[in-house]
Amino acid sequence: MRRRDPRRVLERRRRARARVKIIPTPNERCGPDGSASSKQVAEVTLPRTELERVWNLESLERLGRTYWCFLTRISLGLLRVRYTADTREVLLLIRPLVLLRFSAPDYDVEEGQGTITWRIERGLLVARSGHDRGYLRLSVQRPPHSDGAPEVTGTVTSEVVNFYPKIARVGRWIYEQTQLRLHVVVTNAFLRSLANLELEPSVVGRLSPGARPGSPAASSGRAER
Repeated sequence: MRRRDPRRVLERRRRARARVKIIPTPNERCGPDGSASSKQVAEVTLPRTELERVWNLESLERLGRTYWCFLTRISLGLLRVRYTADTREVLLLIRPLVLLRFSAPDYDVEEGQGTITWRIERGLLVARSGHDRGYLRLSVQRPPHSDGAPEVTGTVTSEVVNFYPKIARVGRWIYEQTQLRLHVVVTNAFLRSLANLELEPSVVGRLSPGARPGSPAASSGRAER
């Protein structure tokens, strides 16, 4: 394994506007019915002024876009995300190689918390018995406004629930040592990348100020490159 250049590590830390701490979670495994669940959690400590800057509906939508962009970047472009009005498709380069197809995201915003949920519809990685049964969810929770400290710590959670991996039909152990392990590594890397507080612009712009339902960006299929 190639050793990391300490100068690049120091530069990333210098540019970071927040500190990210991955919170250990129990080992994820397949259930008796073949379903799988996985949960990764990170604490993000940042200046209170930065929290107020990014705590809005548009940033929640941009967080979802940042997640999909991160998948494309870390896979060196092998994975691409195709947007339509009703779906998000994770492609292996091009169609028809749709690894995962999700419904358009549902947003839920409450006092101090926001969530994005993509329902898992189908795909090459999904067993037939798992069609339209699971979901991927990103959640952000902010701390209460209490002591007025200059820094605050919020929580970002990534969760996959009720996913039925097709490869598990061959063997659950194989799934746990391949897809599941890779998913945990990639998700934790995504959570760490939030230290820069740099969110990608949304493709659809559904939650941006002045957005209109049925905008052209939402109705035309396009893939991130």
